[in-house]
Amino acid sequence: MNKIGVIFDLDGVIVDTAKYHFLAWKDLADELGFEFTETHNELLKGVSRVRSLEILLGIGNVELSEAKKQEYLISKNAHYLEYIHKMGPKEILPGASELLDLLDTLGINYVLGSASKNAPLILKQVHLYERFTGIVDGNSVSKAKPNPEVFLIGAKKLKLQPEHCVVFEDAIAGIEAANTANMISIGIGDKNTLSEANFNFNSLTEIPSNFFTRVISEKISNNNEPRLYKTR
Repeated sequence: MNKIGVIFDLDGVIVDTAKYHFLAWKDLADELGFEFTETHNELLKGVSRVRSLEILLGIGNVELSEAKKQEYLISKNAHYLEYIHKMGPKEILPGASELLDLLDTLGINYVLGSASKNAPLILKQVHLYERFTGIVDGNSVSKAKPNPEVFLIGAKKLKLQPEHCVVFEDAIAGIEAANTANMISIGIGDKNTLSEANFNFNSLTEIPSNFFTRVISEKISNNNEPRLYKTR
C-alpha cells in the first residue's frame, strides 16, 4: 500500500517542545533585560533559530553584533538542551504513537521534516528515533520554512515525488512550505490559523483510521492527481 509517504514536523505535532523553546528564549530575554511573553513566542513558531533571535531582538529593541548574536544562540541552545535532556515518552502528544502504529500497519513510510537541529536528540529522548525512515533537520537544510527545502529532501528520503507526500504541520510557515512543494498539507491545530492546509484537525487523535486509504484511493481514481478538499 506504499503509494504515499508521510512527513512529520516535530514541535507541536509529535512532541510538545514549544514550552521548552519558550523557556529558553525567555531565559535569553531575561539576560538581555526585557519581557518575553507566550504571545511573543507565537511569532517564533516554525522559523529558524537565527530568524527567531532576530524577531526576539526586535521585540526587545536590542541591537547586537553578529558575534554577540552567535554567543546568544549558543546560550539559548544550552538552556534548551538542559530542558530537553529531561524529556521522556510522556512528552509524546496524544495520537502520535497511535498514528505511527497505523502507518506501520499500512506499510506507509514516514520521515521527520523539522527546522530543529536537536530533532534527532528529541526523538531519542522519547524513544521514537528508530521508527522513522529518515530524519531531515536543521543540520540538513540551508533554507528555513516557508522554503520547501526540508520537505523536498524528505520526499527524496521517502523515494517519492512531492505530490505523493502527506505533510503534518502545526505552523503557518510549514503549511506554506508543504503547499509550495505541491504536497498534501495537514494542519494540526487552530483551523483559522492554518486555513491554507488541505485538511485541518485539532490534534492527531482526530485523524480517521481510513484517512490514508481514502487519500490513496482518491489519487488512484484521479490518475495520481489528488483533489483534496478542506475538512472544516
